[in-house]
Amino acid sequence: MPNFTVLPPLSLYIHLPWCVKKCPYCDFNSHTYESGLPEDEYINSLISDLEQQLPEIWGRRIVSVFIGGGTPSLFSAESINRLLSTVRSHLNCLPDMEVTMEANPGTVEQNKFNGFFEAGINRLSIGVQSFDDAKLQALGRIHNADEAVNAIAVARKAGFENINIDLMFGLPGQSLHQSLGDLQQAIDLSPQHVSWYQLTIEPNTFFYSHPPVVPEDDDIWEMQQQGQDLLSRAGYKQYEISAYAKKNQQCAHNLNYWQFGDYLALGAGAHGKISRADTGEISRYWQSRKPADYMQASVENKTSGREVLGEDQTVFEFMLNALRLKQGFEIDTFELTTGLNAALIQDKCNQAIAEGLLEKKPGGFVATRQGYLFLNDLINVFS
Repeated sequence: MPNFTVLPPLSLYIHLPWCVKKCPYCDFNSHTYESGLPEDEYINSLISDLEQQLPEIWGRRIVSVFIGGGTPSLFSAESINRLLSTVRSHLNCLPDMEVTMEANPGTVEQNKFNGFFEAGINRLSIGVQSFDDAKLQALGRIHNADEAVNAIAVARKAGFENINIDLMFGLPGQSLHQSLGDLQQAIDLSPQHVSWYQLTIEPNTFFYSHPPVVPEDDDIWEMQQQGQDLLSRAGYKQYEISAYAKKNQQCAHNLNYWQFGDYLALGAGAHGKISRADTGEISRYWQSRKPADYMQASVENKTSGREVLGEDQTVFEFMLNALRLKQGFEIDTFELTTGLNAALIQDKCNQAIAEGLLEKKPGGFVATRQGYLFLNDLINVFS
């Protein structure tokens, strides 16, 4: 059983699930709306949910907040301000903590972004995906390339100095030249962070049942290799599989996930993880996926489900997250966030080392180049 002398860092994730339109590649919990958002009702539900969870984390400090979706930027600045004001009044928040909100370039308004900044959002993650109008149309996006560029300008004018651009490669009909052109345009806009990842066809999406024609594996590999070189030359250091940042601009919230920190979950379909020193348990829990069900559950003080992680599951989930990081993990971090003795993983670490997938570093372990290329094989050593 885990034995926590110090509990892991704690973040807060808030899910706002509505979109103007469901993208054909999206497997996130998002829902289109027909006649206006139930903003007040949903914000009330989030606040009620937060208040019900307070006893479980009372006194612990919140190190970051992430508002994801869906399209959170559909909500008014007034609603976001009410939500964040309540978070700050109810929780022990770091005064300069990172507060991220996802935004869609098709929902950008200058006054609204000004209001988001004034409400305490200090990092924007803008879902650009491509700067090619034809590719955006193929992806079902509601914005065009000019609107994507304008969204960055609007954000900066509002005061945002910490911006991430979400960008994909391996798009339907995309050439190497086009993928690198997309990436160069993102770099030219000089965001602090770039999330650059391959389009994958996920179950329960339109693309899964109606697959588009995407580039061949060899072409996608070339896009990835040349794109990583391009980002590196521009000063963006890869610190996770699809995350690239300028110096000291890594996403603190996502780092907490990847280092197996704890996180509260508010909103429809949100997932949380909480460690407890008194019971020595690590619990995962999740909320109802449908917004109406979630809002009703918040009234009844219910979550959709909860499970306590066993020892083997804890080790596997730690590795599933931590080995995504280019820096690997520290033994001290493993013991802090799992509450387990590192002796438990020594044999499997030795096995991964023998297979050429893992190597020792001062104070911890890191994936080899082969291990990073075949990450699933490395993680499965710990299953």
